[in-house]
Amino acid sequence: ESGEFYFLEMNTRLQVEHPITEEVTGVDLVKLQLRVAAGEALPFAQSDLSQRGHAIECRIYAEDPSNDFLPAIGPVLKAVEPVGPGVRVDAGITSGDEVTLHYDPMIAKLVVLGQDRADAVRKMDWALSHYAILGPLTTNIPFLRDVLAHPIFVGGNTTTQFIDQHFAPWQRPPLPLPDIVLIAAALCELKHQVNFQTANGDADPDNSSPWAKSDGFRMGKE
Repeated sequence: ESGEFYFLEMNTRLQVEHPITEEVTGVDLVKLQLRVAAGEALPFAQSDLSQRGHAIECRIYAEDPSNDFLPAIGPVLKAVEPVGPGVRVDAGITSGDEVTLHYDPMIAKLVVLGQDRADAVRKMDWALSHYAILGPLTTNIPFLRDVLAHPIFVGGNTTTQFIDQHFAPWQRPPLPLPDIVLIAAALCELKHQVNFQTANGDADPDNSSPWAKSDGFRMGKE
């Protein structure tokens, strides 16, 4: 009726981006969750909370943004995290650890708190420029810095089509298959057919017959 929009979501866990809430409110949500689980009441009312400044979070991933954000694996020989006022690093991977294919390739959550959005953007770019992950794996840090520098992001006018529309240089076009690859694939298929014929004692099969291929064909199935 008033024309205002509201969003409500109920979860029995902390939100993934809970560090943002913690930074702008100064409240330790993890500590409060444990106290509530122990039967204690919240020590404040909603009206006691107020927002301060502006916070931004970047997820540092072992991935290749130029290859459709394909996850990367390998050892982290050295991890150098940014340190400074209003800079927070919640890291799951440190020096000597290894990013494996068995878990999510997220390395850390990098959070900054600034006086306003513009200050937070500048501080995040500084923090990313001082974050180094050394090892035989790629990270999304250069991509994140490009996002922060884009005027549409700086102006706060991003949409769900932001990356598709404005980051074509990061999207590697599909490479045409070399002729040698196509020839090799054809030879493999031919060899497979010859081996199948030999194994079944049929030197001159009817190639149109469903019995000439072991491709999972079943009678009576559409």
